[in-house]
Amino acid sequence: MISKFLSKLKSILFKSAVSSETPLKKEKKAAKSAKTKTKTKTKAVNSKKNIETLTTLPGVGAKSAKALYEAGFKTTKAVIAADEKDLLAVSGVGINLVKKLKKLK
Repeated sequence: MISKFLSKLKSILFKSAVSSETPLKKEKKAAKSAKTKTKTKTKAVNSKKNIETLTTLPGVGAKSAKALYEAGFKTTKAVIAADEKDLLAVSGVGINLVKKLKKLK
């Protein structure tokens, strides 16, 4: 009697564990998640390249380049064209760095 109960319980448990999705739905989900992963990797690579490009400016190191990038200055042209007040609002950017950048105009 106990063995019948256990076998019935196993069949119920394993039926609920089986997914109701069709193989086609599973493929679509897998493809969608692969695309999302690719996009985030591309964004991460692009942001790293942009930050490295900002370090080519005189006086801009890795930390200040990252701070400038996160503040919205994505290119060297954007940093050079920015107002002094906007640059000083970025943490890690001081008056001496702003003076160096303004000489580039």
